[in-house]
Amino acid sequence: MAEPVDLLIEDAWLVATMDDQRRELAGGWVAIDDGFVVGVGSMNDPTPVSLQQVNASGCLVTPGLVNTHHHLFQNLTRAYRPMTSAPLFGWLQSLYPLWTGSIDEESMFLAAWVGLAELALSGCTTTSDHHYLHPARAGDLLAAEIQAAVELSIRFHPTYGSMSLSVKDGGLPPDDAVRDEDDILAESERHVSRWHDPSFGAMVRVALAPCSPFTVTPDLMLRTSELAERLDVRLHTHLAENAEDDEFSLARFGRRPIELYEDVGWLTDRSWGAHVVRPNEAEISRLGAAGVGVAHCPSSNMILSSGIAPVVAMRDAGCPVGLGCDGSSSADSASLWQEARLAMLQGKLVSGADQMNARTTLEIATRGGAACLGRLGELGELSVGSVGDVAVWRLDGPQFAGVLDDPIEGWLRCGPLGATHVFVHGREVVSNGILVDPNLEENLTRHRSVARRFQPQS
Repeated sequence: MAEPVDLLIEDAWLVATMDDQRRELAGGWVAIDDGFVVGVGSMNDPTPVSLQQVNASGCLVTPGLVNTHHHLFQNLTRAYRPMTSAPLFGWLQSLYPLWTGSIDEESMFLAAWVGLAELALSGCTTTSDHHYLHPARAGDLLAAEIQAAVELSIRFHPTYGSMSLSVKDGGLPPDDAVRDEDDILAESERHVSRWHDPSFGAMVRVALAPCSPFTVTPDLMLRTSELAERLDVRLHTHLAENAEDDEFSLARFGRRPIELYEDVGWLTDRSWGAHVVRPNEAEISRLGAAGVGVAHCPSSNMILSSGIAPVVAMRDAGCPVGLGCDGSSSADSASLWQEARLAMLQGKLVSGADQMNARTTLEIATRGGAACLGRLGELGELSVGSVGDVAVWRLDGPQFAGVLDDPIEGWLRCGPLGATHVFVHGREVVSNGILVDPNLEENLTRHRSVARRFQPQS
């Protein structure tokens, strides 16, 4: 008699596997053992014996969603009133002093913990974080956020971000927010050596992420790409984000952002860029031919009036496209479900109603994100051998009344919606819509206290 598996999610309305064949299994089930999927089937397939069962009757079951761009520390200045109507550069210049003067290991841990909890409640099981603010006196901020992810059992792709081009050098951030470039490279290598796990199913992987063309030099971008190749880790930065980004790059470097990106060795499938709102047709072709990934951040792009990224065209050109919540001082809400819905609506608006539907968007939110992180076939799907990262979505109540034909369209077109159950590597993180970790209220109280330090002093 076979040994029982650890977990069986059964009797789903539909299991959207997002596997290579995009199978959709009515009355489906998913079996997980030792953190990995060991079986997937429909109502006609026999189920294994299990130690834990979750009844998914009336539910859509999907792979856990993948967040490819975030700034977790920014929830310490969420919905900051003075900058509710400023585009990117003015918004950043207002917030840099608040962030730089107050951030430390305690605030980083709490911001990450709260942000990761919020993401989990929205069905997200894997997230990147682009943390680029490392004042010399602040301590080991990357270690602090990794500690939060480990405590919550969220699969984590932190990036060691960097800024080296300050106001005195013609950049955007204040002088006390930047680091020496040799120090940045040494720290990059130290963090990769300490934290990066290249093994299949890893819970923590590290990427290198100079912040943007207006906060670092081309030399640092080039040296970072060389270091990433030597260490075999991925590369991430902001790219072609808005008109100000274009203007700065042309004025300072004589090149558009994507031309600069290519010049410094980043036009490669090792890299993924955040936003990519403003590529022209020729640049889209070059990005696609190189396999550069794109983190699409619809909420932030609208709030900062950056524009709408040409997602359909970039996917057609060959770019892996995933979703990003971006920072919780611009998008403000760390809900990957919300980003998925907005991505669908924006795609219909700019590319045509037939060019973006719920299934395409679910693919972006799962497989697309996995591809951006270099983990396609491992994350973002439910197939034998993939990681046991699963979101269960109950489709009932008034907002889903009348959804009878298509649970995937209903999942994204109705709502708002949080996940009912979330499992990461087979471990339950959200149960019946509630975070399993018992420290939520205590950490929210601590977060509120620490966030007061980030408010401007009168």
